[in-house]
Amino acid sequence: MQKPKTVKELRESGYKVVSVKDEMRSNLIVKLRQHTPLFPGIVGYDDTVLPQIENAILSRHDILLLGLRGQAKTRILRSLIHLLDEEIPVIKGCEINDNPFHPVCKACQERVNEHGEYTEIAWLLREERYREKLATPDVTVADLIGEIDLVKVAEGKYLSNESTMHFGLIPRTNRGILAINELPDLSQKIQVSLFNVLEERDIQIRGYPVRLSLDVMIVCSANPEDYTNRGRIVTPLKDRIGSVVTTHYPLTREDGIMIIEQNAWIDRQDGIKVTVPKYIKEITEEISHIARASQEINQSSGVSARMSICNYETLISNSERRAIQMGETCAVPRISDLRHIFTSSRGKIEFDPTIEENQDEEVLRTISREAVKKVFNQYLNVDEYQEEIKMLNNKTFLVSDEMPSDPYVKIMSEDKEVSKMVDALQNKMNDIPVEKEIMPPMYASLIEFLLEGLHANRKLNKDICANKTVYTRKRIEI
Repeated sequence: MQKPKTVKELRESGYKVVSVKDEMRSNLIVKLRQHTPLFPGIVGYDDTVLPQIENAILSRHDILLLGLRGQAKTRILRSLIHLLDEEIPVIKGCEINDNPFHPVCKACQERVNEHGEYTEIAWLLREERYREKLATPDVTVADLIGEIDLVKVAEGKYLSNESTMHFGLIPRTNRGILAINELPDLSQKIQVSLFNVLEERDIQIRGYPVRLSLDVMIVCSANPEDYTNRGRIVTPLKDRIGSVVTTHYPLTREDGIMIIEQNAWIDRQDGIKVTVPKYIKEITEEISHIARASQEINQSSGVSARMSICNYETLISNSERRAIQMGETCAVPRISDLRHIFTSSRGKIEFDPTIEENQDEEVLRTISREAVKKVFNQYLNVDEYQEEIKMLNNKTFLVSDEMPSDPYVKIMSEDKEVSKMVDALQNKMNDIPVEKEIMPPMYASLIEFLLEGLHANRKLNKDICANKTVYTRKRIEI
């Protein structure tokens, strides 16, 4: 069916214009009845964050997402667009997407007075109804609300004439969703300018007696540290925000791994087959989990989920680089590759002020060792292999992320104690491939996992020199 092109055709079609909040509420109800996912790709929030957001939308509230960095706040805000209709009618050429039946801007009112029911309309797609603004200290009232256009004044129009005004981002998002990221970063003067928008739903420009009744959904994000009574957001503005929803980091390791797999770039198509065992994924996520509880890390800034994602990509890349250099066709990340995650972790965390700059790698190394130990102990109980561990006396094992897979295969064939414990690890895992070509690099990864796990449980000594690691049997049991 052809879409209406004039106000008359729109009225005859029976179309009813509803507010953006009513529109989102109705579409949410449909999704809830059909059990359609509200935020596809958002993991770990089903029982915590999402019900709060749903309640806020059903209540027709403006929303503020309160959480540390890397907690999917922006992704959630952008996903709200799916609660809008596919398209809505607006008066053609209107700067603020005016309702064809009840225009509020002067230009559209004059157009309707001139053309009446034959005023042309256009159809606005849902993607064009979402606007996003990153709050920075240099944002002005003119950016958000509007300003007098001096060019139009110079053309001879009076200042009191509404047509001399240049609309800001908020009126241009009329009948849509405006997202403001990091709301407390707005200066207090700008925060005050939002009072009327959030409460009375209108704006005033330069104090002239022109009031535009707007229909806009305001959604924001903020850091908890900036949202306290001592923070940088004025109390009356907080009072006008309907619902404040607190986000969080993944509560389980499984949720964290799902986030990694969804967001990390793992589709490498350069002739190298990359296989990542589950325990490598678990260690990667566990490093972030431990960092979020570490006293050496500044917890007020958080440990972003992006750290796990970037670390995972780094591990894959280093295994890929090794395979290329060694002429191997398959790549499997190893424990020795963990030394490279320092480059992808530094920008994602802030160390406690008491930590000196040259100690940051040692902190990350300690966290990595704790992560390996926790994951390793879920697969192997070292107390069940005391005899095999004792047989490692006087033996030395050299490993490195720069070594090919062949020396590890030799260890598997010549050292029956190591082979037995590696086989035990394999039996506890259900994701180890059986292809012949993948087994050499997989053995290398498993052996390093075993040796580092024994070291983390204080069964082996470990010495690092020139990017190479030597494991030896401890002489004294602890």
